[in-house]
Amino acid sequence: MRRGFLCSLLVLVSFSAIQLRAQANAEIVQVIPPPSPRAVAPSPTASIEELENRGDDLRVQKAYFDALDYYRAALEKDPKNARIYNKAGIAELQMYHFKQSRKYFEHAIKLDHQFADAYNNLGVVYYKDRKYRQAIKQYDEAIQLKNTIASYYSNLGAVYYTEKDWMKAAAAYGHAVELDPDIFERTSKSGVSAQLTSPEDRARFDYLLAKLFAKQNDRDRSLEYLRRAMEDGYKGIGEVYKDPDFAALRTDARFTQLMAAKPTGIPE
Repeated sequence: MRRGFLCSLLVLVSFSAIQLRAQANAEIVQVIPPPSPRAVAPSPTASIEELENRGDDLRVQKAYFDALDYYRAALEKDPKNARIYNKAGIAELQMYHFKQSRKYFEHAIKLDHQFADAYNNLGVVYYKDRKYRQAIKQYDEAIQLKNTIASYYSNLGAVYYTEKDWMKAAAAYGHAVELDPDIFERTSKSGVSAQLTSPEDRARFDYLLAKLFAKQNDRDRSLEYLRRAMEDGYKGIGEVYKDPDFAALRTDARFTQLMAAKPTGIPE
């Protein structure tokens, strides 16, 4: 069994960590820091299902090296299992092994051309490698195959946001919010998907989310993100007074109270 340490491999980037989570029984990438491995070696008599399930359990425990051992043992018995290749790729990606994870995802796609999650996960690899055009291509492919997964649109929005293509970012994030209004609340604890490299980008991102939630008449979330944008000094905060997406929110007494605070960026 392969063992080793992981701490030196972790690259901590503000607001850019991706978090792995299952959505609607899907295997969708998003990466969190892994700990050291501790599990026993896979049994040569274990079934493919037992090996895969044990790998899943270890991955949940963040024992990614050990999970890979079990996925590889399963693949030795079932070398054409696209699902397990995808899971192995996720484990590699969670350890920031981009080259290895890309190979696993590409193999999964080769075995199953309709595997939407694998396309999405391959897009994450390209995104982390700053190959944004390739990332967009993979996300678009995933969306074409399965257009009901919020994470696909969120990941696509992250690429456009990183490239400062605000219109396309807003459209992609808007689809994500329509499918899952809580998607940004869950990811905020470990960082948003976009590479927010400056306070200005952080403030713009918050304002964009406030606008999206206002458009959906989700006033609580809109006000929260508007408050964050103001605290981060969004320079275009005056747009909120004339933007039609905020029309309903402007009638809310809480909006009036919030804007009365006049933090940085609000005109006199």
